[in-house]
Amino acid sequence: MRSQDRLRDLTGLRVLAVVLGMAAVTASVALAQQGAQLRGNVPFTETPRAEPMPRWIVDDVRKMRAYPDQPPLIPHSIEGYQLSVNTNRCLSCHKREFTESSGAPMISVTHYITREGQMLADVSPRRYFCTACHVPQADARPLVENTFKDMSRMGVGHAGDNRR
Repeated sequence: MRSQDRLRDLTGLRVLAVVLGMAAVTASVALAQQGAQLRGNVPFTETPRAEPMPRWIVDDVRKMRAYPDQPPLIPHSIEGYQLSVNTNRCLSCHKREFTESSGAPMISVTHYITREGQMLADVSPRRYFCTACHVPQADARPLVENTFKDMSRMGVGHAGDNRR
């Protein structure tokens, strides 16, 4: 009797191993196909030529956000900016007390709030490394098509509008 129970347990494990193996093969094929789309016509056995580095857009014009709650893009060069545990050059212009003299927009008040909701006198440690969310804009071809449509383009009006 006991040997039959062991055999049933082993059969269940074998079925699970086969299912997991098939899932792994399916996932690897899907990843290979996605990689092929990004690589163009270059076979996976060859190294594709690197595209030239994109030029940064540094016109200091604030860009429209591509989707709600997107962190603002950096409209100027940050090449050579020091951003470490001890120094954050972004804060020399964007910190609340320096915005009047620099003319830069102030960082959001949410950057002064801890994870627990406590208001701080200085930037919260979790918001200190700006480039974790904010990026400079580059003149580069997108890897995938952006299909986002703003609500206003979908025929949805603003609250209080009489238009229909």
